[in-house]
Amino acid sequence: MSNKHKYQNHKNIDKNIQGSVLPENKTVDALSKEEDASQANVLTELREVGVDTVEQKEKDLREEYNNLIDNNLRLLAEFDNYRKRTVKEKADLINIATANLFREMLPLIDDFERARQALESTSDILAVVEGVDLIYQKFVQFLTQHGIKEIVTKNEDFNTELHEAVTLFPASSEEEKGKIIDCISKGYTLNDKVIRFAKVVVGQ
Repeated sequence: MSNKHKYQNHKNIDKNIQGSVLPENKTVDALSKEEDASQANVLTELREVGVDTVEQKEKDLREEYNNLIDNNLRLLAEFDNYRKRTVKEKADLINIATANLFREMLPLIDDFERARQALESTSDILAVVEGVDLIYQKFVQFLTQHGIKEIVTKNEDFNTELHEAVTLFPASSEEEKGKIIDCISKGYTLNDKVIRFAKVVVGQ
């Protein structure tokens, strides 16, 4: 077939397509316009639905935000009340512990008062000395029961974690160097924690 005939056939095919009848007796151009209109309607509907959705989402988020603020304020108030209650309970426990401690000390005070009366009415000094020594032993026992112990110093090596050197004294032998020669003031620990250092003289 010549090129001229091919070109003529293509023109005829194009004419047939442009003039062809589609379903529902609609041409291609008419169908195209209807599709454009339909798409525009769909876009319009989507925009309308989108606005409503955004507004609803904003409303939901604002409500959630307000709920979070209310919950946060409520938690802060509860924590403040808990803190105040804890401080009060701690103070009450300290007061109760202090009251119990002094209550246990009252018998010792009674013993001291009896010893003072004995000093005024008796001539047996030895009996008074023994009575005071007994009170002292009871007081030491009382301290031990509450976790207070004396820091040992006699013939001990000087330890900065337990002892405080008041002065240095020339050692009479090599064995005494760095050791405690004398204790000026006793030290004590409470539950193995130093509450007063022992003041000592150290050999040099």
